[in-house]
Amino acid sequence: MNESFRASNASRERYRVECGSAGSGKSVNIARDYVLKLSDNRYRGANLLCVRKTESSHLDSTYAELVRAIREIFGEDAPKFWEISRSPLRLYCKTTHATVLFRGTKDEMQREKLKSIQAIEGKITWVWIEEATELDEGDLDIIDDRLRGTLENENLYYQITLSFNPVSANHWIKRRFFDRSDSDTFTHRSTYLQNAFIDEAYHRRMMRRRESDPQGYLVYGLGEWGESEGLILPHYSVESVDKSPESYDRIALGQDFGYNHANCILRIGLRDGDVFVLDELYTRQMDTSEIIAHANRAKIPTDAPMWCDSAEPDRIKSWRRAGYHAMPVSKESGSIQAQIDYLKSHRLVIHPSCENLIAEISAWKWQKDTATGEYLDSPCACADDAIAALRYAIEGERKGRRLKTIPKKLFYI
Repeated sequence: MNESFRASNASRERYRVECGSAGSGKSVNIARDYVLKLSDNRYRGANLLCVRKTESSHLDSTYAELVRAIREIFGEDAPKFWEISRSPLRLYCKTTHATVLFRGTKDEMQREKLKSIQAIEGKITWVWIEEATELDEGDLDIIDDRLRGTLENENLYYQITLSFNPVSANHWIKRRFFDRSDSDTFTHRSTYLQNAFIDEAYHRRMMRRRESDPQGYLVYGLGEWGESEGLILPHYSVESVDKSPESYDRIALGQDFGYNHANCILRIGLRDGDVFVLDELYTRQMDTSEIIAHANRAKIPTDAPMWCDSAEPDRIKSWRRAGYHAMPVSKESGSIQAQIDYLKSHRLVIHPSCENLIAEISAWKWQKDTATGEYLDSPCACADDAIAALRYAIEGERKGRRLKTIPKKLFYI
């Protein structure tokens, strides 16, 4: 175990808030801590609920970390102590009868299920919320209300663990747990520099990021809050809004092409002058045909205008041939500033599932003059693939090209 997490693992406060950089080892530590406790008869009657915004994302995150911890701790004897199930997603300790359950909060139906969740034996005493910045504050309140009642085992205690990268200083987690003192809260910060198990190659990767993306390095390298000072789009909110197209006046898509850089497609809803980012499709190292197939599976609408990077006309043709209403965005002088001005003058709401856009927009800042300390009118060079897709998506509105139907000539190349 990493020595830096000793106090965290011993904490019994109701809220254990693990804020850290990428590679800090926080998720690995949390998984090992829970497996050790759930396997210990001193904590008999305890059960763990793992929560993420999207339930399916547990398989490659919390579930994978817990299974790895079981196998590392018990080795070849793991099957004697733990029953590991993928369908349904569940872990069960044969000696203590502790159960690990996995749930999401993506929609109202999933949130309602949380209100009635029960363990087979004992109570749900511990909750692990991974990537907690994805959740709304109301999601936490629903979970918090479930942890109540007398615990017969004197060694047991109720505790919610939140683990996350500190992407934005505007986030409700900072306001709720870091901006005020609370005897029920234990906060802990960690970075990859404190992780005794990080290899030298990862250190070198972070040094490259420090040079190429200094703002991102502050968050994902040093675990510092993404500051609002100098942000280009500071006034946005992250909310679980209705995704149905009937709830909006118009639906539009924006696509920024990429291969080694990410290829990003955003679906936005427009209503009463407000911009709602509903979905993102974020891929790397896929060719156009693979991305189109991925978009088809994700049910990206083919009847909405798709505004694309005009520098890739061949890709636009491929999307048209696939039945999408793909059109180039004209990049006249000052268009980026005009797009920024448009977004700043309208309410911007981002669904929590759009993780990459949230990460990018929380680090997207104006360049600063090193001599004067003043901000310039040029964005910093940083990861902005999702932001580019957002800028393209609003082009129809910004220029008044609110297409209800798409000219037939677009389908004949």
